Amino acid sequence: MASLLPSVIFPLLCLLISNLETSVVQSVGVCNGRIGSNLPSEADVVALYKSRGITRMRIYDPNHATLEALRGSNIELIVDIFKGDLQSLNDAGKATEWVQNNIRAFPDVKFRYIAVGNEVHPNDAEAQFVLPAMQNIQNALSSVNLQGQIKVSTAIDTTLQEGYPPGNGVFSAAANSYITPIIRFLAENGSPLLANIYPYFAYVYDPAHQIPLPYALFTSPGVVVHDPVSNLDYQNLFDAMLDTLYSALEKVNAPNLKIVVSESGWPSEGGDGASVENAGTYYRNLISHVKGGSPKRKEGPIETYLFAMFDENKKDGNPVEQHFGLFSPNQQPKYQLNFS
Repeated sequence: MASLLPSVIFPLLCLLISNLETSVVQSVGVCNGRIGSNLPSEADVVALYKSRGITRMRIYDPNHATLEALRGSNIELIVDIFKGDLQSLNDAGKATEWVQNNIRAFPDVKFRYIAVGNEVHPNDAEAQFVLPAMQNIQNALSSVNLQGQIKVSTAIDTTLQEGYPPGNGVFSAAANSYITPIIRFLAENGSPLLANIYPYFAYVYDPAHQIPLPYALFTSPGVVVHDPVSNLDYQNLFDAMLDTLYSALEKVNAPNLKIVVSESGWPSEGGDGASVENAGTYYRNLISHVKGGSPKRKEGPIETYLFAMFDENKKDGNPVEQHFGLFSPNQQPKYQLNFS
């Protein structure tokens, strides 16, 4: 019997290690924004994801050309619903139609999450439509038995939270009445909260200019912030921002809700702190870091989506917005990153 143990245990150990490695690799996806005039075709984009070993994608609308290209690719997908479409989806029939046309029509696409709105703020006119649209999309999925396979959520940014240090994190007074019912819905349906977390913008817009660049880039040699509230130590800003949000969730009775980091990135030009060197450092360190957890949620990995696949030359607003790409539109990498 003893002589048989190695032949039994070794394959099981290899399988366990393989599963762990797969979990780590699959913790990182990349957002596929398409606000550009010179971007590759949808088929070329999917081919690039596959060649680079990127197994998860986020898209910002149910673009059928992209969904066609994703058929049979085995790439897991977050698909967004435009802010402008939320009001129409308060009609249950329209929500059923949306699921039929954009989900059920593509049975060989691996939908993971539906993000009902991206960065809708409490004072936006569309805020009143977010939760009813989420409920109707959820009901439409349940009616075709897809509720266990595809989770319904919404993507927020960190302007909805406040408090320092992380243990003091709360949702702002303006956001509380908007986000709390959404969080209750997520908890009831086993869905995560999607959150766009950008240490870059926290660093650049820090009014006191007290955030050290190494703290934002994961390169601090030691503890930068000790949180006396939680007695936890922080060596990077990403963890501090994530755990501030976890603290806010605890205060609205959702301590077990999972957060998926639905965007995080660093620009290569266009503003303060924006450089190829800084962006490359941030992306490499983020990919490595999210294999584990945060001080408050030590169990990992942290499911994270890098923003974004390509530079987008038609984005409006802050000039840095056009320079978050991991790749140039000609598909050449801007940084040496390892996804596999």
